[in-house]
Parts: sequence; C-alpha cells; structure tokens
Amino acid sequence: MRPLPSIQPAHEHSEACLCHSPAFVRINTVLTQQAAKAPPITAATVSAAIPGQQAQHGKGTAAAAQLKAFINVRIFDGVSDHLRDGLQVIVEGNKIKSVEPAETPLPAEVEIIDGAGGVLMPGLIDAHWHAIMARPSMMTAMTADFNYIQALAIAEAQATVLRGFTTVRDMGGPVFGLKRAIDEQITIGPRIYPSGAFISQTGGHGDFRMLNEVPRAPADHLSYIERVGITAIADGADQVLLRAREQLMRGASQVKFMAGGGVASLYDGIDVTEGSVPEIAAAVMAAENWGTYVTVHAYTARAVTMAIKGGVKCIEHGQLVDEETVQLMAKQQLWWCLQPFLDDEDAVPMVNPASRAKQLVMSAGTDTAYKLAKKYEIKTAWGTDTLFDARLATRQGAQLAKLVRWYTPLEILKMATSVNAQLCALSGPRNPYPNKLGVVEAGALADMIVVDGDPLADIQLIAQPEQAFRVIMKDGHIYKNTL
Repeated sequence: MRPLPSIQPAHEHSEACLCHSPAFVRINTVLTQQAAKAPPITAATVSAAIPGQQAQHGKGTAAAAQLKAFINVRIFDGVSDHLRDGLQVIVEGNKIKSVEPAETPLPAEVEIIDGAGGVLMPGLIDAHWHAIMARPSMMTAMTADFNYIQALAIAEAQATVLRGFTTVRDMGGPVFGLKRAIDEQITIGPRIYPSGAFISQTGGHGDFRMLNEVPRAPADHLSYIERVGITAIADGADQVLLRAREQLMRGASQVKFMAGGGVASLYDGIDVTEGSVPEIAAAVMAAENWGTYVTVHAYTARAVTMAIKGGVKCIEHGQLVDEETVQLMAKQQLWWCLQPFLDDEDAVPMVNPASRAKQLVMSAGTDTAYKLAKKYEIKTAWGTDTLFDARLATRQGAQLAKLVRWYTPLEILKMATSVNAQLCALSGPRNPYPNKLGVVEAGALADMIVVDGDPLADIQLIAQPEQAFRVIMKDGHIYKNTL
C-alpha cells in the first residue's frame, strides 16, 4: 500500500473551511508521517492478525513468494471431463503463469508446493450468497447495531475462504465496503460480485418494515433496512430506475429485483407476483446502459414469465415454474441459478408458521425444477442462498455436494467452478475481476484448492473442507497450507 499523500489546502473556497487552520496542518502532517512509516498491508499481515490463522496459512503466505509451483498433483481444470496427470502449475503474482509438463525445470527462486498426489482444482464459486445476512439471525439482522452486523460479515468472509469458496455472487446486501476491504487485502474474504440493495415493491419480498411504518408520506425518512442498504423499496418505473441507478453508482456488478413472493418475507404469499413488466424493464434499461444485467427472485411461472418479458437475463430460485415456462427460458437462453432447497437439515430455520408453510410448498418443487433444467439444457448455476443461520453457513460445501441427487460429481464441480464463473462474467464491463475465474489454465486468476483425495470419485470431500482441503489459494496468496 502506498503512503497516504499529504492533503494540500485548496487556494480558493466559496465557503469557510478548516484546511488553512494551523491545527489542521499539524494534524495532517503527523498522520501523513505516521502513514509513511507504516508497513504495507498484505494478506500475510492480515492473516497474522487473525487469531488461530497463523498456523493454517503456513510458510508460503509469510514468504509471499512471487513465483509458486504446484507439483505432484492431479488437475481438475474446471472444464475437462477427467483429471489431468503429469503436469505442474506455475503461479506468478495473482495469476496462473503456465500449466506445463511436470518435467519442465523450475526457476531457482520458485516456492514449491508439493501436492502429495492430491487433486488441484479451481476455487469454488457460490452464485447466490448473502455475505451480510448469512451469519446473524433475522432478529439480530433487524435490530442489532449495524457495526456488529458488519463485524459478523467480516468473520464470515474469512470463514468462507477457508471453506474453499474464493468467489461469491452476492445477491443482496450492503457489501460494497466489505468487498473493498477484501480487495485491498485489509481483511480476508472471497471475491464479491455485489448486487447492493435488492429492489422490492411495497409489501414485497424485500419489504421488512413494520405495519406501523406504512403508509409512508413523501416527507418520511427511509426505513432502517433501506438506510443501511439491505433493500430499496420502489413502486413505479421511475422509482425503480432511480434505485437501480443508485446500486450501479455504488458499484453493483448486477442488479437484483424481487419479482415474486418469498419464504422469509412477512406480507406476501409465495404465489404473489411482484413488480410489473414496465418496472422490471426500467431496471433492465438501467443495467444494460451500464453494460450489465438484471436477475430476479422468483418462484412461480407467472413471476418468471413477467420477468422474461421485462428483459432479465437470470432467474434465481424458480422452484414452482411449469414446463411451458422452462421452455420459454430455454428459448430466451436465460440463466437459472437454482438452489437445492429440500426439507432437510439445510433448510433455513423459519420461526414464523406462515413462512414455514411457504417453505414446504417451495421445497416440494425442487426436484421438478432440477429435472426440467436438465431436460431443456438450461444454463444452470448453483448457489446456497444461506440466510440467518451461522451453523448453516458452515455447510456451504455440504449443500454443493447435495447436488449429487441430480448431477454427477463432474457436473457438480464444473457448475461450482467454470459454469458459475461464466454467470459472474455476464456483468461485462461491470465485472470487478475481468480475468478468467473458475479454471486452472494459463492467464486465469490464481484461485485454487489442493484436495486430499479425488472429489470426482468422492464428492463428499467438498463437504469436509477442514480435513480435505490441504491448500487454499486466492489471488496467488496461500490462506491455508497443511501439507
């Protein structure tokens, strides 16, 4: 990190200001001198400050060698149908420099990582994550000091990487500051493709206000969840256009719109269709003007059909669609980001009986949704949509392995690497990480895992990151090495 530049007082001001004050000049000089003496912030210094992480990161992170070589590994490159043998992978900086024959001489200064015969594969990608809302309970998220919620998100971001998830597509929440801190290596976490506040109609899936807060008069302040950036309540195309532009202004890589009822929301049935074609089209226009796309929360055929008419590029969930709607999705070449929602140990806890009833209706459609996605060869992504449960967040890999109910281990690993990476790249010029992700090939970003065993033969290894993941690398930095 470069030393902070000294702040030069402006020469002319239309208003009174303190920058000419002798006290301000003295304070600025002292702070600048201290910043110049401070050591640079790196992944190594961050990891050293996190209790319990020093031993996990190992020698490689502390040394921060520019060149690293993975040898004695079998490679799942994210796209091939089998493991590749007889190769070594060279990492330079934050990218993969080469994938070359194992007998190729290594540079003298290279840091060697002996994979002990394990499988080297791309870092995992969760295409429907909520970094802010994964760990706190719903009540905590709604009532706690938001600085505490952000602290939980920082801790969860560190845990996410140590589960092998080096990239997440965040589908709603104020993660712009967290993303910046991670990108600047102030803290550890996955790459984040942020949506910012999800856009919801009044009474829709993103409206968590109390009934005594409505009606809202024009002069009334925004509600708490709007002020902190979890949701943006908008009614009418003009309001949607404004709220979508606000998220893009803040750095959204894609825009999230609530097009139908949800499980956790308080007022809407899961059958409710939300928004309108003109409202969705307004969000789409805002996004496309920035070179990116809109994705929608929707379960039912009617909600999905309306969203398609509005011009969206991706559907989140869709457990209650019918075959005709899936045929339309295939014709329009839409993406479908599905979650393996079942009535099992990974179901998001629902205290509200009405929400629990909606959850049962929704999860009953999961098998059909996956079968239709496969039948019509929809471009299918995977995500967890983990909400409001710290224990459930730890099962991120287990929820991925659960896809074996519908897919082969090879299909699962492709989906969580190269396929999910393609969905992330749909954000075009708004892509915050424009180099290749989800593959082990020359020029790709160096996000990789060494697995103790073969996940193509035993997909349950993905559910056991503490034991099975021997090395975790993100952006060329090693965050775990137990070899």
